[in-house]
Amino acid sequence: MKSRALLIASAAPSIVSAFVPPNAQPALPSMALKMGLFDGVKEAFGADGMGALDGDRETPIDRWMGWNTKKDDGQSSVVGSKAPQDFVDSMDPKNYVTTSLAKPMGIVFEENDSKVGGIFVLEINPDSNAESDGTIRPGDQLVAVGTKKVSGLQFEEALGAIIESTEEKVKLVFFRGPAKFLYGPAGASQEWLDEFVAGEAKVEA
Repeated sequence: MKSRALLIASAAPSIVSAFVPPNAQPALPSMALKMGLFDGVKEAFGADGMGALDGDRETPIDRWMGWNTKKDDGQSSVVGSKAPQDFVDSMDPKNYVTTSLAKPMGIVFEENDSKVGGIFVLEINPDSNAESDGTIRPGDQLVAVGTKKVSGLQFEEALGAIIESTEEKVKLVFFRGPAKFLYGPAGASQEWLDEFVAGEAKVEA
């Protein structure tokens, strides 16, 4: 109660200074008053506040940042904010790793937020098959088990694909990046992932 009272007391002067006498003249030039609320947006992004989209060139980072790809004299430019420095493109095969491990693998999995589903590598047990293999790292997102796509599945179902596998060595495919770049607006399309898991895109370790 004491800290709240101090906050109200300190805020009072600023509240008083915010009142303007009824006969005061507006501080802004008359031209400024004629500007619409979204005029600045129109100037930056076009007449309707949105640039033209080129679906063939749209990438996850475009969706993540809300960018629009515009063509100008055969050259494309991107309108929007700067990309986050840690962005990892989930539609680039170079950001995936694959390995085949015998069970028990020695991998401790953890589930992502229930809103996105899927599981990731929390840690790798010492002296385990996974540690000896050296391919997987903590933080890797499990994408596929064999030819089954498990990205986005709940914990039990995703892990069950490994448990139920009868292969001597189980093939695992991982996305090397945060969950926020695999799922949601920044994530790869399901069509791309289906083709990728089917082997139509090269997976590099």
